[in-house]
Amino acid sequence: MLAAGVPIFQPSRFLKEGEEFPNINYKTQLYMTHRYITVSYDLYADNDAGIHELIEQAPAQFPFQFITNMGMALDSFEAKVGNLEEGEEFDFTLSVDEAYGPYDPDRVIELGKENFLVNGKFAADIIYPGNIIPLVNEDGMRLNGFVSDVKESSVVIDLNDLHAGKDLHYKGKVLTAHEATDAEIKEAINSLTGGGCCSGGCSGCGEDGGCGGHGEEGCCGHHHDEEGGCGHHHGKKGGCCQHKKN
Repeated sequence: MLAAGVPIFQPSRFLKEGEEFPNINYKTQLYMTHRYITVSYDLYADNDAGIHELIEQAPAQFPFQFITNMGMALDSFEAKVGNLEEGEEFDFTLSVDEAYGPYDPDRVIELGKENFLVNGKFAADIIYPGNIIPLVNEDGMRLNGFVSDVKESSVVIDLNDLHAGKDLHYKGKVLTAHEATDAEIKEAINSLTGGGCCSGGCSGCGEDGGCGGHGEEGCCGHHHDEEGGCGHHHGKKGGCCQHKKN
């Protein structure tokens, strides 16, 4: 659960300069093989009525990009596309367990509005239904929360991944695939630790279409996100691409 007695709302979703992202050993990464991959895709899932519908897109002009063996994509997603070559197409489905796990009602929590103050005032321009906000738990782990509702004195936050409880059907194409250069690896590490973004882009997170720091210059590791980033999904640690909460 979230920490008591400390500010849980983080107006800046990035780590401080020099602070490592949890669970990533960058020294180990230096001795592993890394491939720089960009893909375009359509993501489908069944809605509550059982209808197979499009829930997310990464178009060719704003592809999802990641570097293998750096925790930037779900292991199951990386296993499917990480060894493909440029121009190859893919069409596969990740089960609930391979993707973001089952939906857990216990991960929907209600917090007092006093936890969401900026300069002594409730951050209404950020805390509104449908937005994704950065939080921190008692261990200092950054994570994202989906604002389900804003009540008179409290805020309902859903800590489930946006695609939890869903089988995810990906159809797409590999746009770029090559051994990552030292510069690309350093840029990815810089992005993961809050120092910058890789080229590309993403949109559709929240009403303003922005992504808290991921603007026209894009973001690495979007939407396969387990613990942080821009609302959700492909990178374990960040990002988003035109997705919606069903």
